[in-house]
Amino acid sequence: MLRAMVATQKVEVSTKGQGDTRDVTDQVAAAVAASGIRSGMATVFVVGSTAGVTTIEFEPGAVADLNRVFEALAPRDGQYAHHLRWGDDNGSSHVRAALLGPSITVPIIDGVLTLGTWQQVVLIEFDTRPRRRDLVVQVLGE
Repeated sequence: MLRAMVATQKVEVSTKGQGDTRDVTDQVAAAVAASGIRSGMATVFVVGSTAGVTTIEFEPGAVADLNRVFEALAPRDGQYAHHLRWGDDNGSSHVRAALLGPSITVPIIDGVLTLGTWQQVVLIEFDTRPRRRDLVVQVLGE
C-alpha cells in the first residue's frame, strides 16, 4: 500500500520590479524530483501580496502582451486608495497580484510536471521596486 507524502521546498527569486517575469520551471521541476513523488500534484505559491504565479509561453512577446494587459487593467499611475492610506506607490501592484493570484497547481505524472511544450511556470513581480521573493513548492502524492 502506497502512502501519500508531502514534501515542501522554498525557492528564492530576485526580481527587478513591476513587470519582471521569471521562468521558475526548472526550480519547480527540481523540487518535484527531490521529493521522490511519482504521482500527485505540485503547488507553487509566492509569499507576499504584490506578486503572482501562473503559466505562460515564456517568450518576450507573450510576456510583453501580458504586461500590457495588466497596465490596461490596473495602470501604475492610476488613483488608488491604497496610496492615500499608506503613502506609497504600489496600489496597482496589489490589484494586479490579486487578479493573477499567488499560486498554481500542476499535476505530476511519472515524477514529472505535466506541462505543455510551450508552457512554463512563471513568477511575475508586480511591486514597484526590486524584491527577493520566496516561492513555496509543496508536492503532494505518492
